[in-house]
Amino acid sequence: MSAQVGDRIQAGRAFMRSNFTTLHGARSDQTKGMPPPPVQLPPPPGARVVDLPKPAPSVLARKDVFACIHDRRSRREFGSAPLSLAELSFLLWATQGIQEVISGGRALLRTVPSGGARHPFETYLGVNRVTGLEAGLYRYLPLKHQVAFLRGSEGLREGLTDAAWGQEFAGDAAVTFVWTCVPYRGEWRYLWAAHKTMLLDAGHVCQNLYLACEAIGCGTCAIAAYDQEAADALLGVDGKDEFVVYMAPVGRTQ
Repeated sequence: MSAQVGDRIQAGRAFMRSNFTTLHGARSDQTKGMPPPPVQLPPPPGARVVDLPKPAPSVLARKDVFACIHDRRSRREFGSAPLSLAELSFLLWATQGIQEVISGGRALLRTVPSGGARHPFETYLGVNRVTGLEAGLYRYLPLKHQVAFLRGSEGLREGLTDAAWGQEFAGDAAVTFVWTCVPYRGEWRYLWAAHKTMLLDAGHVCQNLYLACEAIGCGTCAIAAYDQEAADALLGVDGKDEFVVYMAPVGRTQ
């Protein structure tokens, strides 16, 4: 093992350890009295916004949580059948849905845990086959349980596949979830200790997607091996104040 490789491994191990003790007397923007960042990015000006059906248990094919946990697998082969808009609504609610708005609208309680209730993620959707939705790129707007249409489907399948280092199921799935991180949401409170916490939060989100998929007869597979620059460019994010952290294609398995 080269010294350079060894140094990188040690840096990775240090990142995995708790960083809260290194903060010492550093003051975050929260302690300085600065307002928190918005809990949701606004839709682009003029974007078409689609209201989603209210999440309902009627979409569930399986209501036995034991069975869903037992049968959870990473699934990379999907059928050609589309998801319904109600099923997509349920998956979005299960992963980033809002249960309560707190602190005068400055914080959210969601269906997944997040360190300090900072919830640093935005959910993008590469839609190929969802009944009632035009194929294309969307972003979830959890405050009103809507999706904003960002652009059409031209080049989207190829772009998702390329961003996932040639994994074709990322582009061919009925819908591919792509989560970005807005890091200042966590940094506002926890400075550099926020970064490990935010990645832990990504795991919470994706595990909920796995279980929710099992419950509606679908499957997913988390993708952390992606081309950062290609993924950011595909979504049109700046790669600095917002960047991709996780992907998960979803399709019908039953």
